[in-house]
Amino acid sequence: MSNKHELTAADVLPWADYAKARPEHRKRHTERKRNRRIEVGPYVTFYFENRDTMWFQVQEMLHIEKGGEAQLKDELAAYNPLVPQGRELVATFMIEIDDPLRRARVLAGLGGIEETAFFQIGGEKIAGLPEADQDRTREDGKASSVQFVHFPFTPAQIAAFREPGAQVILGLSHPAYSHMAVASEASRAELAGDFD
Repeated sequence: MSNKHELTAADVLPWADYAKARPEHRKRHTERKRNRRIEVGPYVTFYFENRDTMWFQVQEMLHIEKGGEAQLKDELAAYNPLVPQGRELVATFMIEIDDPLRRARVLAGLGGIEETAFFQIGGEKIAGLPEADQDRTREDGKASSVQFVHFPFTPAQIAAFREPGAQVILGLSHPAYSHMAVASEASRAELAGDFD
């Protein structure tokens, strides 16, 4: 059953139409994502997703891979779970370390990091819930460098988040990676638009 947040085949532009307007779509997407990105500590960057960012991702995958109708169904199934459902924020967070040996060493000590993401607004803490499609920490304790997390908010927490000038903190409380960052006012205002 469809909902207002879900992307459907009807939302997707035909390949030729998207290709013609691709430079404008890419420019708009880049500008929009600027305030949807928050760095937490030296290695982790959160990229907050919404219907627009997922629409762009689907269009780009179809444009690059040219899989047509057969590919479209799989792309919608892959990206719709990352569209916020009105009372949540959804993020992809990436552990970004250029040096491969250092990256392997750091990731080996970050098992379970996906369980430690949180927002804090005033005295309220909103725990992140990892995307349940697959386990992103291996049995040997190595974390994946790409994680997906949902932050479910209560109506009162949404109201606090929407308050102009509210201090919104995003963090990770893993024993080997405990860092927090204060969201800019521009990011707070942008993300507040993801709530119904």
